[in-house]
Amino acid sequence: MKYPPVHYHHYLGLDPLLSSQHRKSEEYGKPAHDEMLFIIVHQTYELWFKQIVFELDSVLCAFQKPQIAETEMGFASARLERIVSILKLIIGQIDVLETMTPLDFLDFRDMLYPASGFQSFQWRLIETKLGLRIGDRLAYNQAPFYKSLSEDQQKRMLEVLDQPSLYDSLEKWLERTPFLQGENFNFWDSYKEAVNRMFQDDLNTVKQNPRLSEEDKKKNILGLEQTLKSFDALFDEKAYEQLRQEGQFRLSYKAMHAALLIQLYRDQPILQTPFRIIQALLDIDETMTTWRYRHALMAMRMLGQKIGTGGSSGHKYLAEATAKHKIFGDFFNLTTFFIPRSQVPALPKSIADKMSFHY
Repeated sequence: MKYPPVHYHHYLGLDPLLSSQHRKSEEYGKPAHDEMLFIIVHQTYELWFKQIVFELDSVLCAFQKPQIAETEMGFASARLERIVSILKLIIGQIDVLETMTPLDFLDFRDMLYPASGFQSFQWRLIETKLGLRIGDRLAYNQAPFYKSLSEDQQKRMLEVLDQPSLYDSLEKWLERTPFLQGENFNFWDSYKEAVNRMFQDDLNTVKQNPRLSEEDKKKNILGLEQTLKSFDALFDEKAYEQLRQEGQFRLSYKAMHAALLIQLYRDQPILQTPFRIIQALLDIDETMTTWRYRHALMAMRMLGQKIGTGGSSGHKYLAEATAKHKIFGDFFNLTTFFIPRSQVPALPKSIADKMSFHY
C-alpha cells in the first residue's frame, strides 16, 4: 500500500456522526419514537446541501474568470447535472418523512420552538450563490431573510451577497458568445423574418378555423398579437431595457440573444455544452421549485392551518415562496421565442464550419 491503512468507520467519522441525534422528547422525559426519523431526515438534507455547495463553488470558480477555458465547460456541466440528481434525491426523502403521521409529529412538535427550516444556513447559501436576490424573496417576519440566521452566519451571508452569483457570472459568459453576427449573416434579421412568417401562419390558421366562434377567434388573435409584441422587444434594445426595468426580464439584452441562439442552434458541436449548462440550470430551478412545493404540501398535511415552528404562516408562506423564489425564469420564458426547427434560419457554411470540430 502507498499510504497508511484506513478503516471504514474512522474514515467516515461515524462515531460523531451517529451520536449526533439527540431527541428533545427524550430529554424532557416524553420520548417520541418518530423524532429520531425527523432528526435524521433533516440531518441528511444538510449533508446533501453541503455537497451541493461544494459542487456549486467549483462551478462558480470557473465562471467567475474573465475567460473560461473550454476544458472547464465539461466539468461545469457535469457538476450542475449532479446537483440536479441530488435535488431529486432529497425530494424523495419527503416520502420517508411522511411515514410520520400528523399525530406522531404533535408528540414532539411543541418542543422545537422556535427552530425552523428558515434557519438552514446552507439552503439560503445555495439560493444566494445561484442568484436569488433579496428583492426576489418573499418577506419573512418583515425582516431580511438572513435575520433568522445566527450572528456569525449573518456576517458570512452578507459577504456572499456582495459577491457575484452564478447568475451574474453566467450573464457575463453569455454576453461573450460569438456567432451572433458574421460577415455574410445577421442572425437577428433572419430570425425576425422567420418569426413574422410563423405568426402570420398562426393568425391565418385562427382566422380560417371553422370550429372557432368569432369570440374565440378574437381572443386567440389578441393573444397572438400580444405575444408578437414581446417578440418585438427582442429586436429593439430600448424596448427590451424598458421591459427589463419593469421586471419582465432579468438577463441583459445581449445575454438573452446569446441564450436564444444557443437554444436554437444547440445541435452545433460548439454549442452543445453551453446548451447542457442552460438545461441543467433550468432543471435546478424546476427541481428546487418541486422540493418547495412538496414541502408546502407536507406542511399542510402535518399542520393544517397551524403556524410553523418558526412563527410563519406555515403552509401559506411555503406555497407563496414556491411561486416566487425562481432564479432562472428568463430561461423558462425563452421558450416563448422558440420557432420550429424547420423555420430556424440556416447557417452559412463559413459560420457552421466555425461551430464544428476541426482536426
